Parts: sequence; C-alpha cells; structure tokens
Amino acid sequence: MPRLSEVIAALENLWPAERAESWDAVGTVVGEPDQEVTRVLFAVDPVQEIVDEAVKLGADLLVTHHPLYLRGTTTVAASHFKGRVVHTLIKNDIALHVAHTNADTADPGVSDALAGALDLRVVRPLVPDPTDTSGCRGLGRVCEVDPPMTVRELAARAAERLPATAQGIRVAGDPEATVRTIAVSGGSGDSLFDQVRASGVDAFLTADLRHHPVSEFIADRAHSPLALLDAAHWATEWPWCELAAAQLDEISDRHGWDLRVHVSRTVTDPWTSHSPSPGAPN
Repeated sequence: MPRLSEVIAALENLWPAERAESWDAVGTVVGEPDQEVTRVLFAVDPVQEIVDEAVKLGADLLVTHHPLYLRGTTTVAASHFKGRVVHTLIKNDIALHVAHTNADTADPGVSDALAGALDLRVVRPLVPDPTDTSGCRGLGRVCEVDPPMTVRELAARAAERLPATAQGIRVAGDPEATVRTIAVSGGSGDSLFDQVRASGVDAFLTADLRHHPVSEFIADRAHSPLALLDAAHWATEWPWCELAAAQLDEISDRHGWDLRVHVSRTVTDPWTSHSPSPGAPN
C-alpha cells in the first residue's frame, strides 16, 4: 500500500498547488505523511456529512474540491463545525487534501468534466493559462454543441445529466434560440462575462449568477444576444469528482497500489427544496 506522501505527490502532479489562485487554500489540510492509504473518497465539500461518510467507508484519505479553511482560522476547537470536521478526521486517521482553483484550470479539469457530462465537445479554454504553451489549460471551456440544440433543449439536458438539486437549471434569454457553441465554467461564473462575450459563443452555462450582472448582461442585447444557463454550484463541480477518481485509479493501476477509490454521491448543495411561483414560465 502507498503512503499518504506518495499519493499526495501524485495528486500534486495532477493539480500543482502553484497553479492555484493567490487567495486560494489548497493542498493537504490534515494527514500523517507516513500513514498507509488503501481507500480514497472524492467529494465537493469538506462538511461533516461527507467526513462521516468517509469514516463509515473506512477511507484513509478524503479529497475535496472546496477548501475547509478558505479564509484561515485561529482555532480548530470542536465547538465550531469546522473544528468538528478536523477532530473527526484526526480521530479516525483520515487525511484531507484540497484541489480547488488548481483543479479548475487543469487539463483535464473541472470544466472539462462538466462539458463531458453534457456531451459537449471541448474546443479550447475560455480563459487560457498564459504559462501553458499547449493552450489546453485555463479557466472554463468553449465547446461545440453537435448537433445544435435550442436553449430549452440544452437546459433540459443539463437538468437530466447533472446531479439533481432543488434549483435545477435557470435560463435567461430566448429559450428557442439555437445553440451551436457554448462556454461552460464549473462554479461561480459571472466574473467571466467579458470573456464569454469575446468568445463569440451562443450560450454560457455556469453557476451562482447574480441579479445585477445578469440583468445588465441580458439588457445589452446588441452586443450579447446569447443565453445564460444557471445551475447549482455543487452540481456543476460534482462531475469533476468522477474525473479525478478515474485519474487516481489510473495512477494506482500504473503503480500497482491497488487503491479503492470512491466518489461521494451525497448531495451537499445547501438548497434543499424549491417551490415554483404559480404561473411562472417553464
């Protein structure tokens, strides 16, 4: 069985910490480098529900997309919910490793997994990484829709293919417009509107779209006659867990590690129900 340090080295090769944004908090949060690893669980959120699942599974390593302490802390006291996560991990000899923005821009990365879940053909990064001479790394992806679909059909496909959440898929724009090209970005994406406009796509699928940026974006119809599709943040990033697990499986086979790699299907999206307004448009 490999030691944690060996598995972490393999993960760091996939998602180097130096490629994370300066504000991000990635890497190993909890773990003894010399401990053996036999079972790994991938998930989006390092919340207590997921940690309890890792305990029940008998996992030695939990890999999450979202950081536990993004803004730092001065305490890991178990009186706080994040402190309880740390205590549970340590008491059960479970390591925690985070790959966040360094997984967003990887090749393949979070948006590749999102595009794959929707059967979209990736053409190029939406925001290329200037340090990547291959032109494959970067934030978001520009994709082709083959055959072309209407916005309504594409939203229905996203609702069917992505994990079910209370939100589902919201649409801004003409639902009957034809989509031949689309930009996708897992997680919060309204900071990318300028790049989406410049890419010349017909639609943009992402998450966490806010009222004012969307209102202004859609109002500028002369320059941006494209549609916006807004999915739940968790749902747009969960496909990466399956991609990442497959990558670690391949590494395990290559090294003869015989790791047992799992993906959590526990829904940790914070929204739990949805009541549509009477007479709301479909």
